[in-house]
Order: sequence, then structure tokens, then C-alpha cells
Amino acid sequence: METVKEVKSVDALKELIVINNDRYEGYKTASKETKDPDYKALFAEFSLQSKRFGDELRKLIPFTEETPDRDETKASGKIYRVWMDVKAALTANDTKSILASCEFGEDVALKTYNDVLEEPEEISSELLELIKKQRAELQKSHDLIKAKRDMV
Repeated sequence: METVKEVKSVDALKELIVINNDRYEGYKTASKETKDPDYKALFAEFSLQSKRFGDELRKLIPFTEETPDRDETKASGKIYRVWMDVKAALTANDTKSILASCEFGEDVALKTYNDVLEEPEEISSELLELIKKQRAELQKSHDLIKAKRDMV
């Protein structure tokens, strides 16, 4: 019989995998929308970071549990990417607008991690350690995007 901790851990894993899928797709979109080679490289790096995060999380889901598809996203993630496409088209690929959209995506990802961390006692210690590590990396990515947006 599964314990509450096991169920909460699996639910947290699934939620974090999906948000990383969203982030991966969002940064792929941002990379396509910008003409700046430095931003293309940065967005590609963050996209790969999300893929790595998702892969690390996937390894912790018990074999008996159904894992989210590798490309499964939240409806809100799809809406975010559509909004970025429209905004980029309207602003002629304005770098500041693309960075603001990326910052919004980082805020959503951080909120998801923070929500999961609100009840750490309900998450296995192995998963908790990984979530904290990934959240710290996300914070650095967020801060970098915000700093770049503020400089444009």
C-alpha cells in the first residue's frame, strides 16, 4: 500500500516534469523568435537545462507509475508559447519583449517548484534534495534573464 508521502512525491514529480516540458518548449520558441546569436545560445542552453531536469525527475518515478509524456505540457504552457509567438510577431522580434516573456515563464516555473516545496515533509528526501538543487539553478536562470531584460 502506498503511503501519503509516496503519492505526494509522485504527484510532485509529475507536476515538475510537465513544467520543465513547458519551459523546454518555451525556450525553443524564444530561440526561434530572436535574431541575436547570443540569445539564441542562451535560450538553447536553458531549453536543454529543462530537458535535463525532466530526465532527472523521470528517473525517480516508480516503475509502476505512469509518467507524463516527454512532450506533455500544461494548457497554460501552450497558452504561454502562443502568447510569445503573437507578441514576437507584433513587436518584430523585439528582444526586450522576448526576454520579458522568458522571465514570465521562469516565474511560472519557480512558482511550481515553490508550491511543491511548501510541504517538504510530504516528499521523499531524495526527491527533496533534487528539487532544491533544480530550484536553485532555476533561480540563477531567472535572475540572468531578468538582468538581461533590464539591460535592454
